[in-house]
Amino acid sequence: MAAASLSGFFRMADTRRLTRRNVIRGAAAVAAAALARPSLAQGAARVAVIGGGFGGAACARALRRLDSKLQVTLVEPNKVFTACPFSNEVIAGLRELSEQQFSYDKVAADGITFAAQAATKVDAQARTVGLADGTTLSYDRLVLAPGIELRFDALSGYDEAASTKMPHAWNAGEQTLLLRRQLEAMDDGGLVVIAVPAAPMRCPPAPYERASLIAHYLKAKKPKSKILLLDAKDAYSQQKLFEKAWQDLYPGMIERIGLSQGGRVTSANPATNEIVTDFGNYTAAVANVIPPQRAGRIAAIAGATDHTGWCPINAGTFESKLVPNIHVIGDACLGGGIPKSASAASAQGKACALTITKLLAGEVPAPPVLEGVCYSALAPDYALSQGGVYQPKGDIFVQEWAIGGLDNSAELPSEAKAKAAKTWFHTITEDAFG
Repeated sequence: MAAASLSGFFRMADTRRLTRRNVIRGAAAVAAAALARPSLAQGAARVAVIGGGFGGAACARALRRLDSKLQVTLVEPNKVFTACPFSNEVIAGLRELSEQQFSYDKVAADGITFAAQAATKVDAQARTVGLADGTTLSYDRLVLAPGIELRFDALSGYDEAASTKMPHAWNAGEQTLLLRRQLEAMDDGGLVVIAVPAAPMRCPPAPYERASLIAHYLKAKKPKSKILLLDAKDAYSQQKLFEKAWQDLYPGMIERIGLSQGGRVTSANPATNEIVTDFGNYTAAVANVIPPQRAGRIAAIAGATDHTGWCPINAGTFESKLVPNIHVIGDACLGGGIPKSASAASAQGKACALTITKLLAGEVPAPPVLEGVCYSALAPDYALSQGGVYQPKGDIFVQEWAIGGLDNSAELPSEAKAKAAKTWFHTITEDAFG
């Protein structure tokens, strides 16, 4: 899976090379005047990064690679990161959760201070971050990479307690294993219901990838069972390709009800495993309820979210439009056409690091160019892919053109793409966690 799914491998490129995988791409200078060099008489510039996911970790490491004199602090309460990409394979019994877990040891070895605390306060005027243990960090620039927060207030009857009965499995970890155990315990012939929220959401293709991989498990272990997708939208990316694959691989096993047919879920009852839509009630043997989402909580505390619950930014610099000296990357930002995915977050982290070093040096950063290809697994040896190149236009990223080669038309998903997805996962986790 988001973000989740196997999505991604976005790369950012500029005139300075961050890693051997980056591509050099020139771009016009930002039209705005460069910010003045900060006063650093007392020492090197301080950059705090809140959130140790793909975006935050990649950003922290890139900052140190670009300028070893920077004082970089990564604020993340979890000492072990559990990746969402490939976690759908854990649910389907194709992979173990331990293969998704990474420590921050090598991040710290890069000279980055690792603060294993939750950030509880941001004072933008004083440029400080308050931590759960009462300590305070000062910064010259702050990067928010908090990912998403699940909106447990969005569906009647579905709160955090309900997720212990009807797992969302949208944050990898115990929820992933809970959904896997429920599938294993389900009788053959049972109905698996997946509730899909409206956009924006982390990794948009992930629910359909999840349905595919669960179908792979059921076909082998419980072939009389069915999967029902209740979807709060009518269309989704690569829909025709997913549907064709379902007909070929899992005929008659997966059904989807879209928004206009009454697929939007309005409430849930964990006591009966019942899910209610605008036009009907469905009782599931296993209910996977994915609630609506918004930017991670610290973004709202910092004042960086608007009425949508997400963070508006200047796409050219990732700077918050609402709070000075704060940058927002990854799933939390309103990025326009670029998807909310691990790969996009990683690329944004590297691009943001380069931007910050330029700004701290009193230089004008060039607008970033992000490019990549995304993967979604439908079976162990069957994957879809899609690619694009994204550039800033105003406050958002837009797709300038599609990338050919690996697979734009994607008419015949192949084993090669499934292998490429695994190579991508190795690359992106190595970039972020060493």
